[in-house]
Amino acid sequence: MALVFAPQLSGAANQRVVRSRLRFDVRAHFCQNADGLVDSSSARETGDEIRVNRLVRLDRREAATRLDAQHRVDAFVLAEQRALTLITTFEYSMISTWNAFVFLLVVILTLRTRLHRIEEPPHVAWDETHFGKHANFYLNRTFFFDVHPPLGKMLLALAGYVTNYNGSFEFDKPGDQYGDHNYTGMRTFCALIGSTVVPSAYWSVYLLTESVTAAFIASILIIFDTGTLTLSQYILLDPMLMGFIAFSTCSLTFFHRYRNREHWFSISWWFWLAMTGFFLSCAFSVKFVGLFVILLVGFYVIWDLWDLMGDMKNSLTVIGLHFLARATCLIVLPAMIYLAFFAVHFHILNNSGPGDAFFSSAFQSTLKGNELYNSQVPEYVAYGSMITLKNHRSGGGLLHSHYHLYPEDVGVMQQQITAYSHKDENNLFLVKKAEIDLDPDSPVEFVRSGDSIRLEHVATKRNVHSHVAQAPLTVRHFQVTGYGENGTGDANDFWRLEVIDGQMGDLIRTVHSLIRLIHVNVGCALHSHDKQLPKWGWEQLEVTCNPVVRDSNNLWNVEGHVNDKLPKGNVNFFKPSFFQAVIEAHKIMTQVNSNLKPKEGEVTSKPWQWPINYRGQRFSGYLADSFRVYLLGNPVVFWANLSWIVVFCALFSVRAVVLQRGYRESSDVKQYRDRMSFAALFFLLGWFLHYFPFFLMGRVLYFHHYFPAFLYNSMLTGVVVEFVLKSVSKVVTLWSKQRHHETIVYFTLLGLFVALLTQSFTLFSGLSYGMEGPLSDNLNSTMYGLKWMDSWEF
Repeated sequence: MALVFAPQLSGAANQRVVRSRLRFDVRAHFCQNADGLVDSSSARETGDEIRVNRLVRLDRREAATRLDAQHRVDAFVLAEQRALTLITTFEYSMISTWNAFVFLLVVILTLRTRLHRIEEPPHVAWDETHFGKHANFYLNRTFFFDVHPPLGKMLLALAGYVTNYNGSFEFDKPGDQYGDHNYTGMRTFCALIGSTVVPSAYWSVYLLTESVTAAFIASILIIFDTGTLTLSQYILLDPMLMGFIAFSTCSLTFFHRYRNREHWFSISWWFWLAMTGFFLSCAFSVKFVGLFVILLVGFYVIWDLWDLMGDMKNSLTVIGLHFLARATCLIVLPAMIYLAFFAVHFHILNNSGPGDAFFSSAFQSTLKGNELYNSQVPEYVAYGSMITLKNHRSGGGLLHSHYHLYPEDVGVMQQQITAYSHKDENNLFLVKKAEIDLDPDSPVEFVRSGDSIRLEHVATKRNVHSHVAQAPLTVRHFQVTGYGENGTGDANDFWRLEVIDGQMGDLIRTVHSLIRLIHVNVGCALHSHDKQLPKWGWEQLEVTCNPVVRDSNNLWNVEGHVNDKLPKGNVNFFKPSFFQAVIEAHKIMTQVNSNLKPKEGEVTSKPWQWPINYRGQRFSGYLADSFRVYLLGNPVVFWANLSWIVVFCALFSVRAVVLQRGYRESSDVKQYRDRMSFAALFFLLGWFLHYFPFFLMGRVLYFHHYFPAFLYNSMLTGVVVEFVLKSVSKVVTLWSKQRHHETIVYFTLLGLFVALLTQSFTLFSGLSYGMEGPLSDNLNSTMYGLKWMDSWEF
């Protein structure tokens, strides 16, 4: 009976059916034996001895036969179990082999596309001028300031060092020829780390869906996208940012595989949890937008802990241990790694450089070559001293002036007074008494708290001045100008000096003393903040006179000090601790980053334009006779990704409604759909978190900011396309009643989809690898007919 029905079933269902039928046959035999024993008892009562003996002998033979049958049944079940184990092992081996083959194909395609023509163009392209220069600073150990954390630039410098680049190329402006300088090493490094995005995406999708097809589709979408390819081939931070974001996601999906109780706190469980934290730290250490993948992991952890808490088998102690493990690996470990990167950053950049003036005077005293480093300067300020004044807030500039005037429609048309974040001779001011001209032959007289002074700009001989006229940018603040001729002005040049937390008559110490300058006539205080003046003010920081005298941005300190009449001595400058330096650096980075403005002639974009591929970004050249590279996503990929988001939302909504109405799915179907839904929702959340925060940002934005979100969109598309392909092929099979049609339809549709992506990449690859000759509107152009939107510029 079992042998007849076994071939019609497979797997666990076959085992269950066979075992139940075998148990039924055995029970039937033993029931017959029991009936025989009852009959023998009745016969004995009637005295029929012969019949009893015959029945006993017969019963013994039947018992032996039944025992032999039971042995044969047990042998059959054991053989069947072994056969099923072999079949399962064979199927798993086939899947693993196919998975390995597809993954190898993905890796080869990735490297082939990313390393192709890596040396082109042989000149500086777009932001290579910034990040190549930053690599130079690390190689030369020169301090500089940038709005991004240090890891990405340190890795670029390391790549240059390993490939024998000596940091001597200027990276002055886009279009400068590299000549004999070895630039391909840093480009190759960026291409390689950018290539890791695709394998990471492959495994992220596969581990959540258990589908090779879904992983392959997601990978192909990223491989054949021209925008991702372009960003991977240049000396930029974006390849590293996307690489570490993809690594973080991949590590989390590996950790997700160990959620079952039997894997808790195993070596693999700890390893992937720690690796997730490590790559989160790396992503955030390249650019602050790495915060978005931290949020993604945070939402996953909240869901995971909430799910654990809902299982009553888990004690509060176990839940607490899970929380501590995640807090250690995803908060403490990344924070320690992040601080370690800054420690290396400060250790390498120990020489004075162009970034000094962004930081406080105390921090500058730690930089070799800075005028405050082990410097011998006059300790106390006297009349006749030439000083520089630095606004004491984080990122505060130096008081500055130049010959340029305020425009006619901005207050009074007098000389501009600004704050400047770089050091030059226009930052020097001469300290004079308010109403008495300076006598060079008079004895030294120190400036004290409570004195009324004038500040004469050394280069232009005009005094710092204020009056009741509105400031250029800040409402309710008064304008500060440079006024007078050869140091002679009027009473609106007088400022009363006060030492913070001091007494009247206290001396003014270089660097140490915090001072406030209050205008004698108007009663406002000299003020600076992070607002940048327009082009007419050279985008320097606004300086005003603030009626709110006790505003913290009204505080200044004397940074530079020159006076030949005063003795020079070693001033015991306050050197900040490591944590103070890190906090100061982050305040300045945050402030400057929020005030970034586009460079002249630069094309910016808005977040709503990104998913529809509305406008690209020029990377290199724009004239017909130049080598042109244009950052633009593959339109087929971008528009397909956007459409599949809509498809998923529709499918998910329909399923939710159907289940709410009481429809019950089979266990296999439910398990498959739940798995695919979880994966799709996870990637949809990743896309949302990496995209929508940009709508809330006030800083300048560019198209390349979208590409981390694009990665998650592509992974979502891989999941949804695989689900639709499988569903459509099953529907066709049910309609045709031919089971083999399912495989034919499935792979035909898959082949058509991949062929479409391949053809689109072939058409648009010139955007990444370079275009020469006529522009796209010329019949002889290689891109003729491909400018599908008027907003594209190639």
